[in-house]
Amino acid sequence: MSLRSWIRHAWTQLPFFGWLVLLWMMLWGQFTWLALITGIAVAIVVTTVFRLPAAELTGRINPWWMIVDLGWFVIELVSGALQVAWQTVQPHPPSAAIVRAPLRVDDDLIMTHVSVALSLVPGTTVLEADRTNRVLYLHAIGPTTPDQIEDVRRSALEWEARIVRAVGSRAELALVREKVRPFVERSAS
Repeated sequence: MSLRSWIRHAWTQLPFFGWLVLLWMMLWGQFTWLALITGIAVAIVVTTVFRLPAAELTGRINPWWMIVDLGWFVIELVSGALQVAWQTVQPHPPSAAIVRAPLRVDDDLIMTHVSVALSLVPGTTVLEADRTNRVLYLHAIGPTTPDQIEDVRRSALEWEARIVRAVGSRAELALVREKVRPFVERSAS
């Protein structure tokens, strides 16, 4: 590996390395120089001994859309919690559905972010992720009509679009803006 490719690899992995150090400091509950230094040492050991395939980051981060996404997440978190709370006090049990939600973008990191966002919002959780076809299978509480099931699919695509606007590549951004067909349909053609 040449020095230039090593530097590029290290630069793309820097956010993960930083996250490991921050996680170490949060686990110890202290933000001191000692926790920082030991966190760096632990992150070096973890990333060299337990090597995982490198996650390719796009290098594109849009801080504005990250803030907007965080705002949407808080709104959906509160809204989902209120909806689930309302359904639990109803005299009849709430309905539930398994919803197939195909995504447009062929990227593991984007799919993971979408899965996490959908699972953290009360009322939906990801049961399975079909990585090959870029399809999420969601358990959703509440939908009873085809339109409501379509709303769950639309919500997955909206999360995908938000996340791509924040951290996706320019090519992924173009796919989302053009509202192309889901990946599984495009790859079958």
